[in-house]
Amino acid sequence: MEYRTLGSTGVGVSTHCLGAMMFGKWGNTDVEECVRIIDAALDGGINFIDTADVYSSGQSEEIVGKALKGKRDDVVLATKVYGEMGPGPNERGNSRVWIAREVENSLRRLGTDHIDLYQIHRPEAETDIEETLGALTDLQRQGKIRYFGSSTFPGWQIVEAQWTAERRGLSRFRTEQPPYSIFVRQIEHDVLPVAQTYGMGVLVWSPLCRGWLTGRYRRERFDDSAEARATRGRERGAPIAAQFDLSRPENQRKLDLVEGLAKIAADAGVPLTHLAIAFTLAHPAVTSAIVGPRTLPQLEDLLAGADVRLDEGTLDAIDALVPPGTLVDENDRGFAPWWFEPSARRRRS
Repeated sequence: MEYRTLGSTGVGVSTHCLGAMMFGKWGNTDVEECVRIIDAALDGGINFIDTADVYSSGQSEEIVGKALKGKRDDVVLATKVYGEMGPGPNERGNSRVWIAREVENSLRRLGTDHIDLYQIHRPEAETDIEETLGALTDLQRQGKIRYFGSSTFPGWQIVEAQWTAERRGLSRFRTEQPPYSIFVRQIEHDVLPVAQTYGMGVLVWSPLCRGWLTGRYRRERFDDSAEARATRGRERGAPIAAQFDLSRPENQRKLDLVEGLAKIAADAGVPLTHLAIAFTLAHPAVTSAIVGPRTLPQLEDLLAGADVRLDEGTLDAIDALVPPGTLVDENDRGFAPWWFEPSARRRRS
């Protein structure tokens, strides 16, 4: 396992970060198996774990907390805030009111007195960035969080946050967590160079593009078993179901591209899964790739490819098939920009 410095923090983290989204009712409801997966990840050299309050309504954080008892100091622990956690109007979002309340809930569920990296899960139109940064700075000064970062922020909002922090004397985002894969390359336009400019660590989510880059979804053998993510995604309804709706042209294009990528992987002598993750780690701005196994065999496969690195010829072949900056499917962007809503684009009479 390779370790890289998380931006300019001086903190060393593994290039594979264990994502805990599949722990709990969203994925694996067997708590003891989830604990075994976490144990195996630590044994395999992973020292970086990422979760969020909203994952399985807090169950993911509870499972991670249980697994880390007696091992807390061996791990760089990251979680997130923003998602809806209750019916009340202030049980979600990026306000000081909610952040101050929800960090206490996350600390309790995780069974710890501090969070190493506390991330704002998505940007929000209703909350001024100074309000959010002020709340996070206070938590940092109180010792409840060590660093804080953003997730799925567009480049211009990352810059806005950096300028606001400097001008108001606040602590700043030290990391960004964007979606990034061979199929989701739009962050190469601005987010990754912005992160490099400001010395931010980058931990990318969905390097396998929701399972499309595992090899399970091929034109000749599309996995529609009960355990497949495509099947479970359909059961969760729109818009998640659209991610595997084969009537959509975007998904037909993915099927075509997977065939080309499978050939590139075969020529490189590596499984498609390893090729996909190694691709994200080849970008100089990327610190770590978040892998989210649901089962122990899935983790073992991912760990087997932890040291795979791609040569220039292989990277060039990927670029020829899926050019830099490409976003194959708009649904994979990570969130719907509110500035594309009709009310934001059209002057009212």
